[in-house]
Amino acid sequence: MTRSPIQSGHDVVVLGGGVAGCVLAARLSEDPGRSVCLVEAGPDYGPVQEEWPRKLRDARALPRDDVWERHTAFYRIRARVLGGSSCINGAWNTWGSFADHAEWTRAGGEPWSARALEPYRRRAVERMDLRTGPDEELSAWASAALAAAGELGYPEVDMGSPGAPGYGRPLLNAVDGRRFNAAFAYLDAATRSRPNLTIVDRALVDRLVVRDGRVRGVQIVVDGERTTLAADTCVLACGTYGSPAVLLRSGIGPAAHLKEIGVRCEADLPGVGANLSDQPGVFVPLSPTPQLNAALAAKEADGQLYVSRMLVRAASEYCPDGAWDLHLLPTAGPPLFGKLPPGQYEAGISAFLMKPVSGGHLRLRSADPLEPPEIDPAFLTDPGGRDAAVLRSGLRKVAELAAALRPLAAPAGGPPAHTLSDADLRSRVGTYWHPVGTCALGPANDPQAVVDARGAVHGVADLRIADASILPTVPAANTQLPVLAVAEMLADTLRA
Repeated sequence: MTRSPIQSGHDVVVLGGGVAGCVLAARLSEDPGRSVCLVEAGPDYGPVQEEWPRKLRDARALPRDDVWERHTAFYRIRARVLGGSSCINGAWNTWGSFADHAEWTRAGGEPWSARALEPYRRRAVERMDLRTGPDEELSAWASAALAAAGELGYPEVDMGSPGAPGYGRPLLNAVDGRRFNAAFAYLDAATRSRPNLTIVDRALVDRLVVRDGRVRGVQIVVDGERTTLAADTCVLACGTYGSPAVLLRSGIGPAAHLKEIGVRCEADLPGVGANLSDQPGVFVPLSPTPQLNAALAAKEADGQLYVSRMLVRAASEYCPDGAWDLHLLPTAGPPLFGKLPPGQYEAGISAFLMKPVSGGHLRLRSADPLEPPEIDPAFLTDPGGRDAAVLRSGLRKVAELAAALRPLAAPAGGPPAHTLSDADLRSRVGTYWHPVGTCALGPANDPQAVVDARGAVHGVADLRIADASILPTVPAANTQLPVLAVAEMLADTLRA
């Protein structure tokens, strides 16, 4: 296919076509007088949903074809396709606690409060057509888990709004097993037809063009050829791993690290690549009874088997009153990794640490945009051991929930997970895939802060960041809905 020449000289270039990038491109191009270019490293499969790969449209699976790295460490998985993580995740949308917003307000002021973000949350829910799944999508396992959570004293709560600990069903960007990703929601045929919106796919962002403390454009690589796009404003939306990598290649970051990789320092911002926070968890396997296997097989034969459709927001003894710091996630279905014989399924319950205090980092091995970055999530490494203690509290709650589900599944053997040593917990830890914080929000006098309340990069003019990387702390939620809402809010600041 012959690619049309790429036009330069836009009012705004949005770098990264993931969840946040789709929001920004759609909202900013609503003004016909503003030219917007959206750049995505992965493919754009177009405006016709039926022409997208079947795997990306199937909400029952976690597709792993359109990703940056195949066969890599589990925590490194990130989408490389227009629509970003909304194309490959579990299609779940939950919201954090008022305590989360108190943290964000301390970093960014009133615009980051629960009250101020509420209209943007509602706007995202409407645009993504988020809804609770129908009862027929509940498997025997999910139905039993809902009942068991109530029997254990958890109240039923709305998972898509601020509230309290409890159990419930998440909002889904999926209908009848069909995933409705952010590209479908925000970049529909009508939006794509705007003459002031250009989408450039399969284009790798190399580095920003920085002169005299101001960003003038961006260098991208398309079909092996390097092209410079001039722009009045550049908005990074490459995600928690991609956005800091672009900044570092552009000379924006810790001066000492930039010197190590041979990049001239344009702005010494020590927080770039620091403050990485993700939500670790441990899966507790259970042995399904023949009755559960039979029920799951029947559900799968009907095309209605979903691995999970409920969760519990739980509070450890370390959690502030009214908040939660754990997700308990019962799952049953085909294994995420590996295979089982026909008619047999994997069942279990995961405890996820939603508010970790351990901090990881991202660094570059070189200035080559093709070389993957060094990523260390530093799970359960805080010196005081609080993260391990909270996770262990969650695993005790998992044991209580598993006991209530005993008619459908039994312990798989071995010592109870909550009795494992810290070292054994670390060896079994997985992730919820919700990294944030590598370009954190904060005031200019905070040496670890990278952006202000409007997403503007400290000390660099005409550069914004608007994705999960700027969240100063990870919310006690799946991050898709919070990122959608934050992108909606930041789009308004750019339109002002």
